[in-house]
Amino acid sequence: MTSTTAAPSATGLRRELGLLGLAATGICSMVGAGINIVPFALQRSVPGIGDWVLVAYGIAAVPAVLAALCYAMLGSAMPRAGGSYIYASRAIGPYTGYVASFSQWFGLCMAIAVVSYVIPPFLRDIALAADWKAMASTLEQRTVRLALALALLWTFVAVNLRGVKAVARTLVPLMVLMFVCGGLVIVTGFAHNAAEYRALLEARGEAAMLVGTRGAFWDVVPPAAAILFSSFIGFDAIAQAGGEAKSPSRALPLATGLAIVIVGSFYLLFTAAVYNTVPWQYVASASLVRDVTAPGLLAPLASPTVAVIMVSGAAIALINDLPGMLLGVSRLCFAWAEDGVFPKSLLAVNPRSGAPTVSLYISAGLSTLGILAGHFAGDFFVGVDILVTAMLVNFLIMACSVLRLPFRNPDLAREMRVLRARPAQVAVATTAIVLLSTLLVVHTWRDLSSPVAAWYLHPTLVWLLVMVLGSLVYWREARLLKARGGNLDAITSVLPPE
Repeated sequence: MTSTTAAPSATGLRRELGLLGLAATGICSMVGAGINIVPFALQRSVPGIGDWVLVAYGIAAVPAVLAALCYAMLGSAMPRAGGSYIYASRAIGPYTGYVASFSQWFGLCMAIAVVSYVIPPFLRDIALAADWKAMASTLEQRTVRLALALALLWTFVAVNLRGVKAVARTLVPLMVLMFVCGGLVIVTGFAHNAAEYRALLEARGEAAMLVGTRGAFWDVVPPAAAILFSSFIGFDAIAQAGGEAKSPSRALPLATGLAIVIVGSFYLLFTAAVYNTVPWQYVASASLVRDVTAPGLLAPLASPTVAVIMVSGAAIALINDLPGMLLGVSRLCFAWAEDGVFPKSLLAVNPRSGAPTVSLYISAGLSTLGILAGHFAGDFFVGVDILVTAMLVNFLIMACSVLRLPFRNPDLAREMRVLRARPAQVAVATTAIVLLSTLLVVHTWRDLSSPVAAWYLHPTLVWLLVMVLGSLVYWREARLLKARGGNLDAITSVLPPE
């Protein structure tokens, strides 16, 4: 009987991911904290954003779509594992590729930590909706929250160790459940109105929380858009899995397009439904005293059964983030080692599953440190800010790569299957650079001008420190490679083996 398992390639990875699995990897890496927490915790991190949230979302979507187009163009020409590293190293140079992808790797590892840490409050909300008060009280304990976060992270490390097929089999059914349960949130939000919610708050004695003043547009919307940009991060996981995709030149850009369109539409509908019923003043007041979530805000208006399903859907959405993001970050490490700019030990691949084991363990180890840091600092939003900085830098370099590829590697540039006309490519990349640079400046200014208790609570400074440490590793490995007779410029002038 003939096996349906793809044979290992020259790298040891296997091309076993179809279009559905690729799209699910991107969608499930995007939908999670970005929809259930960030648009509501935003009222605390950007005071005065008020009912400008949807406007900020729309603004954030524009550079996200342009960045996705840049990824799709580059992915169609260079379908290999470690997407962003391969793209920038072949288009601009090896160190630039490393900076782009190391920034991405660090940011996504922090995102994995944030997601792992915010799942337990959703489990608590499920217990509350089901009236399991003792369990809810247990889940409120900080030590229990930490233990659960670590257990969830390493459970999905185990799933990834079983290979990309195991990841796809996990993601696809959970993705369906996530959209079904999210649909209930949308229906509930639009089935009620703000007057009903105000009456509910008066009955609970919480009418005093309906206070707040909306800020001026230019003071609050640009920094909010920079943060909400993080909600669209995740489609890049598709690019990192390029070495394991079937028909990658076609599937990678198509999966990227599907992910950004489906998720963007879902985000706007979902957020509009919640704010249609829940007054933003209440969200702002509640966010100051606890972690607020979309289903948690709407649950009092629903039946106990519907409330449990809504909160369960949010938990599923968060859990869904983990396997796809772990898949993506581990392939970045693999691509560095393949070119010789990171220790060769990271090339170790499980011969049975095709999973890059050492790369997975190192990435999960950094995420573990992120969980511990967030737990003891008492503020998970620092991780979100680090992610925004890291990914804005990454996407900027991807846009620059679209402009530079024809000059450094014209043969690869001719392989682009998305927006074949060069003027269209230049227009998209240039506009992306302008918008992404603007968001990066706004986000950095907001961070560095904010008063904090210690320097390490400035995400920009943490990111810079980690980038310096990562660069030291790069230069060490680059010198060793040169001493062995290797030539990085020559290595990055062609694609790595399939």
